[in-house]
Amino acid sequence: MPKDESPTAAEGFAASAPASVSFDKLYHAAIARMTGGVSPVAVNQAVADWAQHLLLSPDKQFQLAKQAGQQWLELSSYCLKASVGESCAPCVEPLPQDRRFRDAAWQRWPFNALHQSFLSIERWWQSATTDIAGVSGHHENVASFIARQMLDVVAPSNFPLTNPLILEQTLQQGGNNFARGALNAWEDWRRMTAGERPVGAEAFVVGRNVAVTPGKVVYRNRLIELIQYAPATAEVHPEPVLIVPAWIMKYYILDLSPENSLVRYLVEQGFTVFAISWKNPTENDRDLGLEDYRRLGIMDALDAVSAILPDRKVHAAGYCLGGTLLSIAGAAMARDGDARLKSMALFAAQADFTEAGELMLFIDDDQIQFLEDMMAERGYLDSREMAGTFQLLRSNDLIWSAMVHEYLMGERASLNDLMAWNSDATRMPYRMHSEYLRRLFLDNDLAEARFEAGGKPVSLRDIHVPIFAVSAVTDHVAPWRSVYKIQMLTDAEVTFVLSNGGHNVGIVNPPGNPNRYHQISTHKEDQIYIDPDAWQRTAERHDGSWWPRWRDWLARRSGKPVAPPAMGAAGKGYAPLCDAPGIYVREP
Repeated sequence: MPKDESPTAAEGFAASAPASVSFDKLYHAAIARMTGGVSPVAVNQAVADWAQHLLLSPDKQFQLAKQAGQQWLELSSYCLKASVGESCAPCVEPLPQDRRFRDAAWQRWPFNALHQSFLSIERWWQSATTDIAGVSGHHENVASFIARQMLDVVAPSNFPLTNPLILEQTLQQGGNNFARGALNAWEDWRRMTAGERPVGAEAFVVGRNVAVTPGKVVYRNRLIELIQYAPATAEVHPEPVLIVPAWIMKYYILDLSPENSLVRYLVEQGFTVFAISWKNPTENDRDLGLEDYRRLGIMDALDAVSAILPDRKVHAAGYCLGGTLLSIAGAAMARDGDARLKSMALFAAQADFTEAGELMLFIDDDQIQFLEDMMAERGYLDSREMAGTFQLLRSNDLIWSAMVHEYLMGERASLNDLMAWNSDATRMPYRMHSEYLRRLFLDNDLAEARFEAGGKPVSLRDIHVPIFAVSAVTDHVAPWRSVYKIQMLTDAEVTFVLSNGGHNVGIVNPPGNPNRYHQISTHKEDQIYIDPDAWQRTAERHDGSWWPRWRDWLARRSGKPVAPPAMGAAGKGYAPLCDAPGIYVREP
């Protein structure tokens, strides 16, 4: 297919970009380095909105005072019974995802009283920061989030004298746990300041024991390498699979160690697989936008796949941000009469961002402007700043519990391949990340048919190829109810899967794990809409991984097996350049 010869989005943006960064932006960038990228103005606005409306709400104040009194009586009764060894039900049950107080040691006096007091205070503050008339929904969420963060800091699990597990460890080891913890803290600080990966990540080396599925890089441009994987069966389905990973992290989350590799699984099931490996951007890529990612990424990759396997339609699969980009590309292709897609698979990928979860806490005009000023200085969003945002969303798990385990208990958690991949972070170009936050998250342009690709708006309603959409129950990055909306946005047949696990574990979901399960059903184009909660109550549940479900779904939409294709197409300009996983994935 001939390429569009119009200027790239990056070229157009560069022509209008300011020659220098203003003092305001430099000043804001300096503040951002101290606040972890969080705008103090946005925080102050949220707290002020909450506090002023609470002061003007005497009914809410009375309700909170009444609740405090009731909780005090319940807690006092519990503590009295617990102090004499009487068995009694807890006053407050922790949230299902809160694992801090699950150990039996927390049920002994006085630690049962300590953790119940903390949970009681936590519950009161949740009431104090929610359901206040007049407070904007966004500010309410921010105020509630701030209260949770402050409480997480002072949780009894974080201090040696109030954590029975630390006390027991200290007595048994004569305080050696603190000595080991100090060494752990020093080593972590040294690695962080040196820009090194965490302890244990060195055991997982790209091309040695992760990203090892055999293949060749058959195309390279300034933004991607396209990998074609070698066949593992005597015959293959004629239609290839093109995987579009997110560029927020390295592509090989879908090709981890062999037992956890979706790429290897597909190849061994008789599919010809191609995957995009994104280049880690630098300050020289500051002007790359979403349109560049669509054209230089998905469209160039499709051109290469079509040249290597002519006259064959493609099963395209996008993960996270790659799935959102695939939705944009699929809508643009449908609009323009490009019929090369056979099906689309969207893994933990959103197209409507009105219910995008707690990431929306960091999305408003002021916060985005603050991030833009921070990115303007360097031309990209640094991986550590992005990782810090995700850690804040689950601070009691990813920050405080980890610090307790590593620095107070003195025990190092062993890294697995997924955890090591998670530390292999990437940067985000200034223009692309700004467009992503403003046009998708803040303005929701894609869902409302205002987002432009190729200079014209796209509508997801134009997509008619079958869709296989996968979400995860505890995904805090792409909440499953948000992913579910793809059924409302397209006129396609949608097979929807809800897997257990989170944003990564729900997708890296190989067969054989007894703790895996999923729900699945297909929504035809002419069927009435079912809301997500009703769907969850009625959809069929299956034990095990969803990977075999997708394999069967793909096979039903593929032709009879044929001989495997050659690697690349040298005569058409797609000669193999090097062995997989290529060079872009190895760049720091």
